[in-house]
Amino acid sequence: MNMEIRRLSPGDDALVMQVADDVFDEPVRPDRLAAYLREPGHFMIVALADGLVVGQCAAVVHRHPDKVSELYIDEVGVSPAFRRQGIARKMLDAMFAIGREHGCGEAWVGTEPDNVAARALYESRREPHAPAESFVMYAYEL
Repeated sequence: MNMEIRRLSPGDDALVMQVADDVFDEPVRPDRLAAYLREPGHFMIVALADGLVVGQCAAVVHRHPDKVSELYIDEVGVSPAFRRQGIARKMLDAMFAIGREHGCGEAWVGTEPDNVAARALYESRREPHAPAESFVMYAYEL
């Protein structure tokens, strides 16, 4: 099996049309993917196994007027059949490099308290002096 970690660019939409189960929350819509990839400051990394997308990591540069820019890791997903092979770690490493390229001073990600696998991954990547933060999130339908 040939595994590749790849940063997507505008025009790479066709690479994401063959996706393994449970990589994304919902089916990928080509128009939404194209718009996402065209948007400055939006980034996507995919893991390809013989041309099949088995993992994805999406992030956005969040710029502030009063503090350093940060990379918000919006999504990380790996198909269950490909988990525990270091794919998510490799995608995060590639995304962190993109954040550094774009002047981000830090990256952050959130997950549900009961998502044990994600929390283990994120704990393994954090600095020893930087404990996980707790926060409350509100979602609004627009």
